[in-house]
Amino acid sequence: MAPFAIALPGTQEPVKPLASAAGPTYSGGMSDTLPDRLSNDPRSPHYDEALLQRGVGIKFNGQEKRNVEEYCISEGWIRVAVGKTLDRKGNPLTIKLTGKVEPYLQDTSPKG
Repeated sequence: MAPFAIALPGTQEPVKPLASAAGPTYSGGMSDTLPDRLSNDPRSPHYDEALLQRGVGIKFNGQEKRNVEEYCISEGWIRVAVGKTLDRKGNPLTIKLTGKVEPYLQDTSPKG
């Protein structure tokens, strides 16, 4: 499916879409596609409570990971918690691992 182009009023040149064709897109509604980047920290701009309540699973390099704090598909990395260690502000201490990231929805039916 080819991306669509929108022309600004008064111009003939189309505006290029911001979404990358490299990974799935997310419109913010209850869709089955996942965002390129997602975090479970409420202070992050990539936090989405409704999506996290549905349950997001992560396969990293073919193995299922259960301690993922944040992921990015296009950049190919995940942040995982290091045991039960906390930083000085009480947040989990994390490390960044690079590889193939495959997110999926654990609950395929929206609640509500």
